[in-house]
Amino acid sequence: MSAKKTVTSLALAGAVTTALASLAVAGPLTKAEVDAAVAAKKEKCFGVSLKGQNDCAAGPGTTCQGTSTTDYQGNAWKFVAGGTCTSIDVPGGKKGSLKPI
Repeated sequence: MSAKKTVTSLALAGAVTTALASLAVAGPLTKAEVDAAVAAKKEKCFGVSLKGQNDCAAGPGTTCQGTSTTDYQGNAWKFVAGGTCTSIDVPGGKKGSLKPI
C-alpha cells in the first residue's frame, strides 16, 4: 500500500470514528442517566451551558444533548449540583435559571 493511500485511509478512519463518537454523545439522556443525576441531587439549570455542551432541551430543531447552538442558550439546560443553579453567574450580569429563559 502506498504512503498516500495509507494516510488517506487513516484520515478517513479518524473522521468516521469522530462522527460516530459525536452521534453517541448527541443523543438524549437515557432514563438511567437522568435517574443517576436526580439521585445525586442535581437539578436542571437553564442558560449556563456552553455551545454544544448542554444536557438537553435546546429548543425546536435540535435533538437534545450537545445540540445548543450558542453559549448560555436560555432554552438549553445542564445538570448542576442541587441548590446552585440560581447562583451561577453567566455573562451579561445574568444567573442560571430553573426555568427556560
